[in-house]
Amino acid sequence: MSFSFPETNGKEIIQLEQDVLTPLAATGKLFAYETSRFWSQIKSASSAIYSNRHYLQLYHKTYPERLAQSKSGASRIIGDVYIHPSAKIDPTAVLGPNVSIGSGVTIGAGVRVRESIVLENVTLKDHCCIMYSILGWNSCVGAWTRVEGTPMDPDPNKPFAKIDQGTLFSHGRLNPSITIIGPNCTIPDEVIIMNAIVLPDKDLSSSHKNEIIL
Repeated sequence: MSFSFPETNGKEIIQLEQDVLTPLAATGKLFAYETSRFWSQIKSASSAIYSNRHYLQLYHKTYPERLAQSKSGASRIIGDVYIHPSAKIDPTAVLGPNVSIGSGVTIGAGVRVRESIVLENVTLKDHCCIMYSILGWNSCVGAWTRVEGTPMDPDPNKPFAKIDQGTLFSHGRLNPSITIIGPNCTIPDEVIIMNAIVLPDKDLSSSHKNEIIL
């Protein structure tokens, strides 16, 4: 089915609700699909962490064998955790809840990871702590370093609540949110990266808070 939207001509930004769904509804060709499962737009790092949590919950029904379990001589697992078979994890590490570990990841002794997504070939050195963060491909976090973001979950007491995107900056500083470490970044030992966005290919040398590292 084809449909033209003359009112969007020349616009650089098209809003789904106003520019697409509203005129489409007037044609009598708009339909709805009702689902009993969770549904979430992924427009931000916060929504990605939130969706990761629910996706792992679905594994209980669809692929329970993909969820990691605590075993003797292996790392401690709390809640729902996915670990790619190729990842190398020290038995003293503690993972979870709601953690996804990609292929080729190396996690050292005493590492703590929770509410985070760790993508392929990331190295987490001994005793670092990762919370509410997304770590990009081929990045490295130093020993005793803390990488932490701020959760932005929707209000559980409101039906159909969604994550409040809010504004990126306030008073010249980055508002607290999920921390993002871009691909191919190196974070040194014994620093704190909090509520920050680190662009790809950066070698940091100090702590950062509420900043975008260009």
